[in-house]
Amino acid sequence: MPPLRQLIPVLCLLAGTASFAQTPAPTHANVPYGKHEKQVLDFYQAKAEGPTPLLFFVHGGGWMGGDKVNPDFLAKCLENGISVASINYRLIQDAQAEKINPPVKACLDDSARALQFVRSKSAEWHIDKTRIGGCGGSAGGFTVLWLAFHPEMADAKSAAPIAHESTRLRCVMAFVPQTTLDPKQMQAWIPNNEYGNHAFGLSGIHEFVDKRDSLLPWIERFSPYALASSDDPPVLLFYDNPPHLGQPYSDPPHSVNYGAGIAEKLQAVGIEYEINYNNDYAHMKYPDLFGFLKEKLTK
Repeated sequence: MPPLRQLIPVLCLLAGTASFAQTPAPTHANVPYGKHEKQVLDFYQAKAEGPTPLLFFVHGGGWMGGDKVNPDFLAKCLENGISVASINYRLIQDAQAEKINPPVKACLDDSARALQFVRSKSAEWHIDKTRIGGCGGSAGGFTVLWLAFHPEMADAKSAAPIAHESTRLRCVMAFVPQTTLDPKQMQAWIPNNEYGNHAFGLSGIHEFVDKRDSLLPWIERFSPYALASSDDPPVLLFYDNPPHLGQPYSDPPHSVNYGAGIAEKLQAVGIEYEINYNNDYAHMKYPDLFGFLKEKLTK
């Protein structure tokens, strides 16, 4: 099989719902990390004599759907001594039901909480909490980039021990991720973009653009582009099309222009990054996508 399903069945990949033969069963399934029914995760233990690195997987689906089943790289990780945690989280509609504003806050906060929970289980699950990499597609890719670039969220003064754990990642592998929630920035990169208003509970792109200035504090808090800084971990972004920054795209939410746009920021602040355009490995340091994760997590 090509490395990491490299000829990606993109829709399945993004939603985390692809079906593959002989998928390993979780070592621990539907482990709650919070009180909501969506705040559960699956953990797959790699066989190793000592603590293992971990791949932290966040499914895609626009924060509106998807599931934690069949996380990407699962078999490859287990074969190479890397354990895997794959999470579900509250979706936009769950956040709206709870009157969380903006709704995307619940999706992202859950990912941070789940990561801290996994770290809190490091002794029991034999995890090396210093070697955790993030992975996800589309909105899941956005989420792990947000985790990677967000300043440390551990709270040493909290009465809850889980909150003491770090939210930082060692690396990120993201498939066709969005990289900003700034509507003006998105439309500058992808003129026909109409994605993102749902993250703020808005009815459409026109309302999103009209309210952009009042939303800027939230946009800057939640956008990987705005958060990226020199102390952030290396990232590998995969897109299945070549970049044409400023040009329309047939599938705007998954346009490579999201990658081309953030690449300028990553280079400016000095974050190590690679962007793979349509399975082009000629310019890459790594022979395949999993090679990036293996180097960052096991060496």
